[in-house]
Formats: sequence, C-alpha cells, structure tokens
Amino acid sequence: MRMRLRGLLIGAVGALLAVGASHLITRALAQTPAPPKPAQTAPASAPDPWAHWPENGPTPEQVMYAQPRLMRQAIARLKPQDPHKIDLYLIAFAGDGSENVFRNEAEYAARLFAQRFDADGHTLVLENNPATLQRAPLATWSNLEQALAAVHRVMDPKQDILVLYLTSHGSADHYLLVDMDPMPLDQIGTKDLAGILAEHPFRWKVVVVNACYSGGFVPPLKGPGTLVMTAARKDRSSFGCGSESDITYFGDAFLAHALNRTDNLIAAFGMARKRIAGWEKRDGLTPSAPQIEADAGIRARLAAWRSQIRVGKPLAFAPAGSARATCDHHDACRTAEPGLR
Repeated sequence: MRMRLRGLLIGAVGALLAVGASHLITRALAQTPAPPKPAQTAPASAPDPWAHWPENGPTPEQVMYAQPRLMRQAIARLKPQDPHKIDLYLIAFAGDGSENVFRNEAEYAARLFAQRFDADGHTLVLENNPATLQRAPLATWSNLEQALAAVHRVMDPKQDILVLYLTSHGSADHYLLVDMDPMPLDQIGTKDLAGILAEHPFRWKVVVVNACYSGGFVPPLKGPGTLVMTAARKDRSSFGCGSESDITYFGDAFLAHALNRTDNLIAAFGMARKRIAGWEKRDGLTPSAPQIEADAGIRARLAAWRSQIRVGKPLAFAPAGSARATCDHHDACRTAEPGLR
C-alpha cells in the first residue's frame, strides 16, 4: 500500500532529522559492492538531509508547488502518434537525487531514443537532481502516474510501444530509492510499480529497471505484451553508481554501447549482459546477472516496429549538462570502459 505523505515543508529541525534517518537504511542498500549494514549499526547522528540541496535553490515547498506546472510543460512537449506506423514512447525515471549518475542516464536515454529511434517528441524525463529542481518534473510516484496517463492519451495504446526506463538504487527487499532530501517521497516497490502500470492498459510495453536487486521486479511485471529487463538478479548488486561515476555499468553497456550498434532491444540486452560480465570478471566482482523476460507478442511487435523506423545516427554518451556528442559511425561512439566505481 502506498503511504501518502502530506505536507510540503519539514516543520522543524527534529522532523528533518527524522526524514534523514528514514533514508539512511535505504541508502545502506545502495548499488555498491559492499554489503549493506544492519539498521542497528547506524550512527547515532543522522546525516544532513540538506546535504544535496542547492544552496541558493528554491525551497522544498516551492519545488512541490511547481510540480503541476512542470508536468504540464513536459506533457505539452509530447507529440501525437502517427496512425500509419508503430510509435515508441519513452519515460525515463531517475530516482535518487544524491548522485548525478542517474540524471545522466535518464537524460541520455531520452536523447538517444529521440535521435536513434525516431522518438523525437515522444520522450518524457522525470528526475531528482539538485540541478534540475526548477526546470524538470521530479521523479515521484505521483508524477510517474501523470506521465503514464499523458503518454496513454497521446499514443495509440493498442498499437504503440511504451518504454519505461527506471534508474536508481535498489534494496534487497526490492524497492527503488525515490529520494530528493529533505522532501519525503514515497518509495516504489515491485507490487507498486506493477499496480501503477496496471492502471493504464498499455498493450505493448518495455520496462527496464536499472538498480541493485532489480530482478525482483520481473515476476510482478512480466506478462502478455511485456518485455522486462533488469540490471541484476533479485539477490545480486549491480555496479557503476556513486559520486565518481558518470553512468552505471548497465546504462553504459545497454544504452551507450549496445543501442548505438543495434535497434533490436532484446539483442542489445544480450550484448550488454556479455559486456558487463567481462567488466565484472576483470574487476573481481560478484556477477550481477542481468535478467530478461519477454513473451512472443512483444517480440513480434518490436520486430514490426524495427521494420518501419528510420534508425538515426549513433549518439555518444555525455554527462548531463555537457556538450551533446554525436558521431557518424559505430566505432566513433565508444565510451571509456568503466572500472570499479
């Protein structure tokens, strides 16, 4: 059950510390090779919930008050579908605002699909990041519901394909971290995500969950007309997040490498899984074992989509806010292979 949290500002320092403490356990389950610490070993003093808030930025109340406007603006940029062909619509969701890696990945996914896969005007990004508080909708449960409803209105849900790309930290009990301290945001678990999607009857959908332990999302999401891909097995960590990283292992392998070489999402996953295994072996990491589940219907629908799209030029990865790099052929699109980050 979703717990609806009321109030836009934290009323007192004590409440702020309580919010920070509530996030501490979730952060201990972040995408890192180190095992999470038990809750009882947490330090007595809670971390500063304002640590990632911009010094001269808007207040949390101002950010929450601006969400309806920011969502209207993002939705207004969506272009209607072409009734004569299969269209693909992408929603990218960057859940954790404490690390740029998730914003980088979500924004890059939107640029890549727009340029490579004829999805210009068919992408919507929800992101938690200090740099985008005043110009982009937050990645929240409520905004995700609105984004799905908006895409459902502009597309033909019986013909077109939804791609939902979620990137954040994940916990061993299969929750995605949704965080923009000091605002209290609802977390999204496996049943939550399945329930949100079930409210909107998309016939064809691709759901990518890039987080630790994300294989736990496969059982409730799989079904007719659905392709589910995750960055890890239900009991494994994935790698590449952190303040020193620009993109996760899975995002690098799947988006920046594989999808710059093929328009086949299922084949791209296979390429990414092989590349990630090589990186993990090189770095002595426990294999993350990315997971995939697809029925015959979505495989056929994706093949039909590929037969009619005009594949654009590859797009080299660049962190959010940097110059958008493009290239004319596959070999020029290689990103630096990540080490242990």
